[in-house]
Amino acid sequence: MTTTLQRNPVQVAVGAAIALTGLGLAAGAFSIPGEAGYGGVGPNFLPWLVAVVLLVCGVLIVREALTGGFREMGEPSGAERAWWPGLVWVSAGLLANAALITTIGFILSCTLCYMLAVQGLRRAQGQQAGQARVLASDLAAGLVISAPVYWMFTQFLAINLPGLTGSGWI
Repeated sequence: MTTTLQRNPVQVAVGAAIALTGLGLAAGAFSIPGEAGYGGVGPNFLPWLVAVVLLVCGVLIVREALTGGFREMGEPSGAERAWWPGLVWVSAGLLANAALITTIGFILSCTLCYMLAVQGLRRAQGQQAGQARVLASDLAAGLVISAPVYWMFTQFLAINLPGLTGSGWI
């Protein structure tokens, strides 16, 4: 009894693209100096690590795709076609964040980004969106996520992020 392996060209292409991205990152890592620094590793450590992981993952995905594809995959969820207004909402959040981060600071711009992205995702799923209670909830959740991230970077890691004030807390 023989079985025919079904090869999915899209899965092969995705795996190959991931492996090529890893090779590209490895090529770029060659230009980064490798002298060990404060932590015993040089500035090229992380690019090399990511390059190797991407290369290994890409090769494993190609191997899986060539030996029958992803056999245990469930049926995809969601609609047959993309809902483009959702993409517009998420894109608006990212663009607003990029445009406003130096003006209103990291916390407020990330909070706005989160709220706009969640509005797009809610609308794509047919959930309630746009009501004052839902908007306030999304803004509060964005604030609860972005403020500790900002404080972690600025206060504990001493990495400068754009703030609203010069105190380092807002």
